[in-house]
Amino acid sequence: MIKEYVRFLIRAFQLSFDGTRQFYLWMAVLTVITVIGGNAYTRQFVDGLAATGMTDQVSWGAYIANFTFLVGVAAASVMLVIPAYIYRNKDMHDVVLYGELLAIAAIIMCLLFVMVDLGRPDRFWHLIPWIGKFNFPTSLLSWDVIVLNGYLVLNLHICGYLLFMKYMKRKPTPLFYVPFVFISIAWAVSIHTVTAFLYVGLVGRPFWNAAIVAPRFLGSAFTAGPGILIIAFQIMERLSHLKVSEDAYTLLRQIVTASLLINLFMLFCEAFKEFYSAALHNASAQYLFFGLEHNGHTYDLLVPWIWTAIVMEVIAAAILITPPVARRRGFLNVACVLAFVGIWIEKGMGLIIPGFIPTPLGNIVEYLPSVNEVLVCVGIWAFGLLLFSWMVHLAIPIMNGTFSKDSGVPRATDAAIKGEVS
Repeated sequence: MIKEYVRFLIRAFQLSFDGTRQFYLWMAVLTVITVIGGNAYTRQFVDGLAATGMTDQVSWGAYIANFTFLVGVAAASVMLVIPAYIYRNKDMHDVVLYGELLAIAAIIMCLLFVMVDLGRPDRFWHLIPWIGKFNFPTSLLSWDVIVLNGYLVLNLHICGYLLFMKYMKRKPTPLFYVPFVFISIAWAVSIHTVTAFLYVGLVGRPFWNAAIVAPRFLGSAFTAGPGILIIAFQIMERLSHLKVSEDAYTLLRQIVTASLLINLFMLFCEAFKEFYSAALHNASAQYLFFGLEHNGHTYDLLVPWIWTAIVMEVIAAAILITPPVARRRGFLNVACVLAFVGIWIEKGMGLIIPGFIPTPLGNIVEYLPSVNEVLVCVGIWAFGLLLFSWMVHLAIPIMNGTFSKDSGVPRATDAAIKGEVS
């Protein structure tokens, strides 16, 4: 078995470099952007967090905002796993693996965003159990380390085992993966819940002190994740031999619609709580939605962003709740993109930054990412897309049977990617 596994890895490595010109161009562009982001991070590594726009007053910025959003994208794979394995939906079972591959890429991106946010990444060893002082179970951060890495290991095992069995043309043994699938369902909910509790538990930041934060996180996650998968599946169908049933698209669209409406309702509930009471602690929400006046100056850097996000989500919801419009693929794609970007703004910068403004002493220091910070963020996103593209490039020919132990390494024209010339 070990010899077969090593041969599988070698042949998968060979397949990784086979593709059409579009595939090479796509991977090359992502590689270049990743390298640019890596170069920006080396500058930050030398100069420290002074290379970012963060300050003593706003100590979390674009890195943690992206981390928070991507945790939700990773958790959203559960919305494919539940219908596939609990309700035995065949249409969803055919594509659930790709949702889990997206979760792997998203979790790795999460860990990278945490790494670049550390001012001294060489001190990360303090978080390693039995080596550093892990402070488990009293520290919520230690819980977050466990759930994120545990979810990554679960998905790596499930995807790796299923792909290897498919490559070997053997029927997977349920005992080796089904229990881990059901564990991953609860684990997916836990990764976003624990992340929400990290914020809720910071009692000095009243903007985050609400019981509704965790449900809001899950509602937005189940919108953005399946929404981006709808678009990804269409691209994969166009460029490969993958076939996704219309029923699978319909179920994903229904999930996105319900989740987006729930997310908007909870956003309204949160806004009502903040503004109806007119308490002193609503200053952060005031800053986010309408800006703050302080010493004759108006601070409203995030106001256009949050209202743009809300308008995007409302337009997306209007499209999705109108069946004749939502069934048209073009309008569906527009709705998914609007919802994805809107939630990225609302749940990222719209959640993290206002929590620090104003400071507990009443000072207002606005935050704007530096150019170097933006390059690092773009580089990590490019790396995540690169990783997901590579995994899909390998998974599709394995799942459709063109790449197996009895076959040669498939060419681009008959395997993962459709050739430009038949």
